Amino acid sequence: MGWIIALVSGALMSVQGILNTGVTKQTSIWVSSGWVQLTALAACVVMWFFTGREQISGLWQVEPKYMLLGGILGAFITYTVIKSVESLGPAQSALLIVVAQIIVAYGIEVFGLFGVEKAGFEWRKVLGALVAIAGIIIFKR
Repeated sequence: MGWIIALVSGALMSVQGILNTGVTKQTSIWVSSGWVQLTALAACVVMWFFTGREQISGLWQVEPKYMLLGGILGAFITYTVIKSVESLGPAQSALLIVVAQIIVAYGIEVFGLFGVEKAGFEWRKVLGALVAIAGIIIFKR
């Protein structure tokens, strides 16, 4: 099931990047990014009503506090996706975003950052990332 969810997530991110870039062309980058965050909040509030109402006050119990920065990162993710789709196009932008995600996520696992369980270094995973980078080079040419 995780594979399906990840594939759907990737597809949704690609479509979202294109939609957000289209809104940016007609407004501005921060208006578009703000709209994305505002409508995401509205969707979350609606889903919160339908799926059970955990206590919002639980947010203040979250430790370490830096875990609460995801929304701020989300605003910058929206901004960077819009700018990359605008300048590179959807396909090349998606390729670079995914490779960056692979490299950073693997680094987080290897070093055990942000409370993630530390994983051992494996050359085959580095090779996989290099193959992905080679794919970008092939795609670009």
